[in-house]
Amino acid sequence: MAVSMRVRRLLAGATATGLLAGGAALGLSGTAVAAPASTTVATAPVGDHHDQCEWVKGHWEKKWVKGHWEKKVQYTKTWHKGHYDKHGSWHKGYWSYDRHYTWVYVHGHWHHYWVKGHWDCDHK
Repeated sequence: MAVSMRVRRLLAGATATGLLAGGAALGLSGTAVAAPASTTVATAPVGDHHDQCEWVKGHWEKKWVKGHWEKKVQYTKTWHKGHYDKHGSWHKGYWSYDRHYTWVYVHGHWHHYWVKGHWDCDHK
């Protein structure tokens, strides 16, 4: 069974990457052994930085939205009565629906929105 060209390229790429990484590690191991030990002190604190984090549960917050204009949809429903046409045929009544937009001014108001739970990290 013939292996597709994509699979062959993937295998060739993975093999080349493995060989390059192995050669680089082998080359650096010789220089690491020959180099003197460094005596510098680490400047970053050792450990996990999540010890400064705190979990904030999901909650409702509110935000002031100043007055603004917005486009609102308005629906109009009209009843058309049934009638007889000039040939004496009855046409029953029906509702027609019309939709149009108007610009409406919305006064300033509080908008409530949900904030999902999240980690609050204070990196000092």
